[in-house]
Amino acid sequence: MRKQIGINERGLRIGEDHQNAKLTDAEVELIRELHGEGLSYKTLAMKFDVSKSLIRYIVQYKRRGQVPASWRTVHIPD
Repeated sequence: MRKQIGINERGLRIGEDHQNAKLTDAEVELIRELHGEGLSYKTLAMKFDVSKSLIRYIVQYKRRGQVPASWRTVHIPD
């Protein structure tokens, strides 16, 4: 099976395609929306089962702030 993944200008995986990603891109957007509606970092961290610092970095665009520069096709083993 083949899959398209987003890569940055240096050719590294980004977003939910990164090998260490804990959250999907949709979850990241939801976190930003919920924080904008007033939910605290602590509440969001418990809801998504991640650390408060990760939530803070996501909300402040220190994590998941990149847009794919291009796409690469990779083979996913069955």
